[in-house]
Amino acid sequence: MRDVVIVGGGPVGTMLACVFAVGGLDVEVVEQRELPSLRSRAIGIHPPSLRALASIGVADALLDRAVRIHQGEVRCDGRRLGQLSFERAAPEYPFVVAVPQYETEALLRARFDQLRPGQYRSGVTVTGVHDRGDAVVLSTDAGPIEARYVIGADGARSQVRAAAGITWRQLGRSETYLMGDFADPDPGDTGAVLYFERGGVVESFPLPGGRRRWVAMTDFLATEADSADLAALVRHRTDVRVAEPLGAASAFGVQQRLAGRMQAGRIVLVGDAAHQISPIGGQGMNLGWLDAVALAPALQRALLEPAVAASVLGGYDRSRRSAAHRAAVQAGFNMNMGRPARGLRLGARNALVRSLTLPPANELVARAFTMRWL
Repeated sequence: MRDVVIVGGGPVGTMLACVFAVGGLDVEVVEQRELPSLRSRAIGIHPPSLRALASIGVADALLDRAVRIHQGEVRCDGRRLGQLSFERAAPEYPFVVAVPQYETEALLRARFDQLRPGQYRSGVTVTGVHDRGDAVVLSTDAGPIEARYVIGADGARSQVRAAAGITWRQLGRSETYLMGDFADPDPGDTGAVLYFERGGVVESFPLPGGRRRWVAMTDFLATEADSADLAALVRHRTDVRVAEPLGAASAFGVQQRLAGRMQAGRIVLVGDAAHQISPIGGQGMNLGWLDAVALAPALQRALLEPAVAASVLGGYDRSRRSAAHRAAVQAGFNMNMGRPARGLRLGARNALVRSLTLPPANELVARAFTMRWL
C-alpha cells in the first residue's frame, strides 16, 4: 500500500509528488492522459513558486529555459499610466518568469522519474474513489489501487472532489478571452504590458524563443476566431501591429470557483480541483504549488501521528481555502479593471492605476502580484 496516490499528473500533481518523494514518502501518480499536452497555457511563475521548485531541484533548469520579467507597465490610449517593478518585492528572485507550461511539466516529470522511477503512470483512468476509513481504494481501468491518502489534483472537473461529496461554488461573473502567441520583433524587451483600453484589456507577455503572448478580453467566447482576428483586435484597441503568428489562437472562458472544503477524511484536494482562479494575473498554477508546499508537512505528520491527522489536515484546509479566497478576490479585481470603460469610469480607473503604481502603494501591489501574501 502506498503512502499517497495523487490523481492527476499536471504541473501541480507532479510537483506535489516530487515534494513528497524528497520528503521520503512512497508516492505514485496516476494520470488519465496517454501523452502530455503541448499547449503552453499557464506561463507565469512567481517567486514563492521558484523557491518551492528550488526545494525539489527544478528551479535552476527552469530558469535556464525561461524569460525573466523584471517589470510591467500599464498603458491606455497610447500613454503609459504607470510602471511596476518586481525587483524589490522578492529579493531572492526579483522577477516573474515566463515559460510554456509543457516545458515546466516536462521538467517536473523528469525530476519525479529520478526520485521514484516508474511511479508516474499515464493512461490510467480513475472510475471510483472509496474512503474506507483506514485507507482509500481507487478503482481504475488498470485495477484497484490502495493508499493511506489520496490527493485530488485532477483539475476543475475533479472526479476525486465529486466522489468525496465536496461542494463547488462559483464566485462572481464569467469573462471570455482570446489568446495567441506571435513572433516578438524585439525579443530583448522582456517587459510585460497591460493595455487597459476602452474596449477591454489587452495583455502582452514575453516568452522564450523570441515569442510574445497576446491575450484580449472579448465580448463572447470566440471559438471560431483565428490569429488574424486576434491581431486585428489588438491593433484596433492598442494600435500595435503584432508580428507573424506562431500557432493557432484559442478562445477561453474564465470562471472562478471554490471547493467547500479541501479535505474530507483521507481525501485531500490541491490546485484546480480545490479552486479555479482566473488566469488573469497568473495565480492558478502557482496557487496550486503553494497548496503543495503547505500540504507536504501536514500529510507527513498525519502519516507519522494518526491521532493528530484530523487536526493538521483541518489546518491545511482552513489556511489554503483562505488563501484561495484572497487569490479569487485579487483575480476578480484584475478582471474588473480590464473590463471595457468609458467616460467617468475610464477616468476613475486610470487615476486608480496611476495611484497604485506610485509609492507607497506600488510596493504593496508588486508584492500582491508576485503572490507574497498567498
